[in-house]
Amino acid sequence: MCGIVGYVGSRPARDLLVSGLERLEYRGYDSAGIALVRPAGVTTIRAVGNLDNLKEAIAERTASGQTDSYTGIGHTRWATHGSVTEENAHPHYDPSGRIQIVLNGIVENWADLRQRFTERGDNFSSETDAEVVAHLVAEHYDGDLIEAVRKAFNELRGHYAFVAVAADEPDLMVAARKECPLVVGLGEGENFVASAIPAFLSETRVTQMVEDDEIVAISADGTRFFSADGTAVERGSEEVDWDEEAAEKGGFDTFMLKEIYEQPDAVAETIADRVIEDDRVDLGPDFLSDEILAKADRVVIVACGTSYHAGLIGRYVIENWARVPVEMDVASEYRYRNPVLRENDVVIGITQSGETADTLAAMRMAREAGAKVVAVTNVMGSRATRDADAVLFTRAGLEIGVAATKTFVSQVAAMYLIALKLAELKGTLDEPERRELIGELRKIPHYLSEMIPADDERAKRIAEHWFEAEFFLYLGRHVGLGVALEGALKLKEVSYIPTDAYAAGEMKHGPIALLDERTPVVCIATDSPVYDKVASNIAEVRARKAYAIAVATEGNEHIHALTDEVLYVPRTHWLLQPLLAVVPLQLLAYHIATLRGRNVDQPRNLAKTVTVE
Repeated sequence: MCGIVGYVGSRPARDLLVSGLERLEYRGYDSAGIALVRPAGVTTIRAVGNLDNLKEAIAERTASGQTDSYTGIGHTRWATHGSVTEENAHPHYDPSGRIQIVLNGIVENWADLRQRFTERGDNFSSETDAEVVAHLVAEHYDGDLIEAVRKAFNELRGHYAFVAVAADEPDLMVAARKECPLVVGLGEGENFVASAIPAFLSETRVTQMVEDDEIVAISADGTRFFSADGTAVERGSEEVDWDEEAAEKGGFDTFMLKEIYEQPDAVAETIADRVIEDDRVDLGPDFLSDEILAKADRVVIVACGTSYHAGLIGRYVIENWARVPVEMDVASEYRYRNPVLRENDVVIGITQSGETADTLAAMRMAREAGAKVVAVTNVMGSRATRDADAVLFTRAGLEIGVAATKTFVSQVAAMYLIALKLAELKGTLDEPERRELIGELRKIPHYLSEMIPADDERAKRIAEHWFEAEFFLYLGRHVGLGVALEGALKLKEVSYIPTDAYAAGEMKHGPIALLDERTPVVCIATDSPVYDKVASNIAEVRARKAYAIAVATEGNEHIHALTDEVLYVPRTHWLLQPLLAVVPLQLLAYHIATLRGRNVDQPRNLAKTVTVE
């Protein structure tokens, strides 16, 4: 995820901004920059790569005396729109250079705004969606930056947080938030703004939270909060007692829990600008052309571990929506199979790191055989991006916990986008169906935000009952199978409890022998055409006196008669349910592991990236 920091006060801003950016490095980035405000103008310094490169650029500009300033903004970028270049790095500015902004998130209507400004003669220096925000603020600016930001905010669509500065008001920063984090740090005669508290924790622990649809004006003397319609808002302050490690975790006890709670943002980042209209998907210039996709006779998905489970869900939705046959394979097996590949096959390699050895080998083999190869990955510049014909980035941001959480839901969201694009090109879903699915997909981040805290409490209660269990069984059908496999993997990874997962219809072919009154069985029972079959499987579990825990869709009261515990997820289209259903299983694994005293962020014997066979 991108990082924002801003400062206004009596000290030189340059070093404070760089220090703040260093404390946001844990979030991951590919470029960085700062803007230093003086009455004579704004000096912008940007660089690709790590902060050492930015520091070198700053040192060069310092030598010429161009960095004296007591107000400034800084940014670390995780590229979404546009490649990794200095031009695409933040801060961005209007044609005059007197309005500058840094932005996190996605501006969904950036293309329309860019066209508007281009038609009036504005030139753009980047490929980003963020640059239009600087132009928009400048368009509304008549000497009042607060009002210009407010008017711009009301024209923007998407999820984002941004901070603006103006050369004509050198002692002021104005920030706005729409579903992306933003927090103010209060000092003595100086104030900060950032995307996360670590950016200013060494300078102050007194904070003010910026809420959704709010604008805050920040000067050295204090802050003023406003609603989107300009109404003044009262805002108190609170003092945080975190150390620096706790601050990086956002106040959570572990990175794993923090990253579970970051899943709404991860999904939103992955889908936002790619569902450009209510019935169309745009996977961007780095993806395969429509002509190639339209000719695809078969899709082959190769992956390992968690990525394999995401691909399994992708198989079901691609076949269901696009009616294209899909082969799903573990990459470590596929690379040694001597598989049959054809000219119009599309091979999708899913790898969070972009460096998974078996997946890379399978992708190279497929490409050598003449197939078109797509990498679905979270890391720009990784080997997978160089070995593939096309790339779809998942945009989950840096994931520190070894057990994948937010990267999994981002991969699943990416597979939905590919399935919808194929269906559009193949003509297998009519426009009303695509509109319904895209509309529901857009709601998923909101559903996740609402459900995570409630499921956290319920999962903890179940964990307190079963954390000493010696074995768990997970069952699922159709898209629920991938969820069951991922839930079981999470539990065994972080708790070290022996855990198995099966297609529920296979239970009578062996696993049923394991069941007794000491066995908790987790069943994925969300609404679907196979729900009655799953209900029958749960009845078989209960008949063997095992303890049945179900993940079910809100409003399903029937499930209570079949199970001992129910974890509910919001109602949405049944094929989209995996994005929701996996979350209570992550939380269940988390709480069981912590109750057993495990280090969930660094489980024994595991590595974040498997770069060898």
